[in-house]
Amino acid sequence: GPERRGNAGCALPAAVDIQPACLGLYCGRTVLSVNGSVETYGDCGVCPRGQRTDDNKICRECMGSPDRYDWLYLGFMAMLPLVLHWFFIEWYSGKKSSSALLQHVTALFECSIAAIVTLLVSDPVGSLHIRSCRVKKLSDWYTMLYNPSPDYITTVHCTHEAVYPLYTIVFIYYAFCLVLMMLLRPLLVKKIACGLGKSDRFKSIYAALYFFPILTVLQAVGGGLLYYAFPYIILVLSLVTLAVYMSASEVESFKDLLVRKKRLVVLFSHWLLHAYGIISISKLDKLEQDLPLLALVPAPALFYLLTAKYTEPSRILSEGGNGH
Repeated sequence: GPERRGNAGCALPAAVDIQPACLGLYCGRTVLSVNGSVETYGDCGVCPRGQRTDDNKICRECMGSPDRYDWLYLGFMAMLPLVLHWFFIEWYSGKKSSSALLQHVTALFECSIAAIVTLLVSDPVGSLHIRSCRVKKLSDWYTMLYNPSPDYITTVHCTHEAVYPLYTIVFIYYAFCLVLMMLLRPLLVKKIACGLGKSDRFKSIYAALYFFPILTVLQAVGGGLLYYAFPYIILVLSLVTLAVYMSASEVESFKDLLVRKKRLVVLFSHWLLHAYGIISISKLDKLEQDLPLLALVPAPALFYLLTAKYTEPSRILSEGGNGH
């Protein structure tokens, strides 16, 4: 073809077919058609659901599957409503009611069914597997903050779920949890919670109607932050709640633990949470290195029981009084 010379005397092609640059971190071109090895692309814009941009700013289908850390994150988000259900059932059932156990089992049933149904309705439909895009960095969770303004006037909206489906699948799960709770729990509570007053028996359900919107906002705003921080959140919260429970229950020795079965159940459930947190941090990439860390699970409880008698307030006060 015809050539023109630059200032340095270099030959430059007269006509080069270059598409305008696709601006923005998450804007991409959709593949309109594929003819052999030739692909035709659309305009630069938002990628369809279930796709994200590759290095060349082309929208590609998410064909991967969640890795171990992704599943641990989804497990944590699935556990949150269940733990809160159990806490409020225990809180409002009081000491008289024997209905708490059945309500605990029902809450576990609701959350388990909700999780299974959520996986079944996710793509590919009817399978417990889900296809997903890889999380590369924190900004992948907040694509709405990266819409470009090429001329500083018009904004090109490229907001899409770059971490498909880790962001939206949690909302779907919470919706199923809420629906199942509203279908099952009121009937159950009405039948079995005879020991409670009329106003008290539905309080654990009312509590759920408060915490589900809070969890939804938490996921909407802090989903990406939770994704990176949840192992440490689990460890800190399980340590704090175990210490608070043991001091509130006046557990000061192994004998106090064995007096009531409920205390052992609470202790073992905290140990499971500790183990979950340790597994999430280490990801069990190197089994021979990471598995011995699980031996640390009982350490906080043992430390508490061994030191509880030295930190009893009445003893400290009496010793302080003797010193003066």
